[in-house]
Amino acid sequence: MEGPGAEAQLLRPFRCELSLLSRPDGSACFTQGDTTVLAAVYGPAEVKVSKEIFDKATLDVLLKPKVGLPSVAEKSKEQMIRNTCEATILTALHPRSSITVVLQVIHDSGSLLSCCLNAACMALMDAGLPMKCVFCGITCVIDSDGNMLLDPTTKQEKEAAAVLTFSIDGVEKQLLMTSTKGSYSVEELQQCVAMCQKATEKIFQFYRDSVSRKYSKLSE
Repeated sequence: MEGPGAEAQLLRPFRCELSLLSRPDGSACFTQGDTTVLAAVYGPAEVKVSKEIFDKATLDVLLKPKVGLPSVAEKSKEQMIRNTCEATILTALHPRSSITVVLQVIHDSGSLLSCCLNAACMALMDAGLPMKCVFCGITCVIDSDGNMLLDPTTKQEKEAAAVLTFSIDGVEKQLLMTSTKGSYSVEELQQCVAMCQKATEKIFQFYRDSVSRKYSKLSE
């Protein structure tokens, strides 16, 4: 099995537009390669009595596909995104309220779950919600020859022996969530984790640049 080459460690170009929607409390349109997700955050806001939690905010995540109604795949991604958000948002600061993250898939050309996670984090930052740390999503694939590739396209995902997506925190680089499909060895998993943790530096730097651009525009 070959180790990841230089090409394997390349991420597709990122773009992000913050605060582009007026009604939500925070919003972000995140693009990596040709995959684009629009995220909107509402809250903290009033919550239905039936959903009220007395010591923390109720967190909902809704993922809308490009066309049609959400399927089992979307529901599964919603749960994984929600788990990541719950691990990072300081929900105890807003008891008996609701925080809703709505994600709309604009275009999917691979690494969709990681793009959703990145869009969600940028929208949460835009909303100014208190968080323990920021997080990012990153996907890698293992091909039939055992080569590893970051930020795969849809075609690369379909041809891969395994597809692995991680959400990683911005402080300790700890794994917050793992989603895997296909077969791989323990050693391959460890290599994928190490490669993804290293690559998150670029994503977190992009976050910092995007936020500082937004605030420098506001101060002009």
